[in-house]
Amino acid sequence: MRIVEIITDTEHSKALAGIAEHYQITEFWKGVKNSDGRRSFRMLVDDETRQSLIDALQNLLGPDERSRVMILPVDTVIKRTPEDEEANKRNAVVATREELYDQIEGGARLDNNFLLLTVLSTIVASIGLIENNIAAIIGAMVIAPLLGPNIALSFAASLGDRRLMWQALKTNLTGVAIAFGLAVLVGLFWPDAMESPEIQSRTSVGLGDVALALASGAAAVLSLTTGISSTLVGVMVAVALLPPTATIGLLLGAGQGSLASGAMLLLAVNVICVLLSAMMVFLVKGIRPRTWYERSQARQSVTFYIFLWIALLLVLIAIILLRSPLVE
Repeated sequence: MRIVEIITDTEHSKALAGIAEHYQITEFWKGVKNSDGRRSFRMLVDDETRQSLIDALQNLLGPDERSRVMILPVDTVIKRTPEDEEANKRNAVVATREELYDQIEGGARLDNNFLLLTVLSTIVASIGLIENNIAAIIGAMVIAPLLGPNIALSFAASLGDRRLMWQALKTNLTGVAIAFGLAVLVGLFWPDAMESPEIQSRTSVGLGDVALALASGAAAVLSLTTGISSTLVGVMVAVALLPPTATIGLLLGAGQGSLASGAMLLLAVNVICVLLSAMMVFLVKGIRPRTWYERSQARQSVTFYIFLWIALLLVLIAIILLRSPLVE
């Protein structure tokens, strides 16, 4: 459940009361009228109704620059009705499109925090790979911010949001470029340290890696849409994008291009599988734009990117199968 707070002109009181009645919201409060003519309205809304309510509020208040709609968390409800419990059991999505957008867009921002975390995680991962230090590699996986832009890219494609799509793509490419460049420098200084089992394990790819990446990408989106964000830590480890990137740079820096190609294949598999499975889960969960025109635009985007990513995944699987006799 969430509290939806609306700050708007008093003239919207009847319309808001009508919306609350339409969605059978019994917990509806009105604040005191302010000197600027606006008033605060609050509704206690369950997860099942919240997206429809937010859409109705946007239709009513969208053009009004003086209006604000905020979604506030509810930590605990002391007395829950049987209807509340049943609604929570039926509904798997506890975050609205707007809440997801705010959370996912934050992970796609190319800011100082993203750049610093990428640099630090690359250093930690490179040292961990060279010294065969599993704990250091896992730590780098957790702090690396590369998963966020990929989920944002799938989310943007699901909504047909070109602005978010280009932002996520720019952030993703920048992060990979930084990680790759730093790893190449490390490989130049330690060219004789490439026999580490952790490095060698990331130079070969199997169909199991494809299944793992697909499942992890889907789990990442489920953790966001259901509010169980703690599972993202496990997903970051399972479908890590930074260690393969660092491995590519280390091997190329050490002049071992043939082994680096295997790590490139692993990175490509992880990225494509995350994009594809994340978008599929967004679609299954009903994450789509609000207006019919935006939905029409998004449908074209979804169709194009699903077919593109499936085609790329099939190409990667064919390469894996062709490489497997060579690896053996």
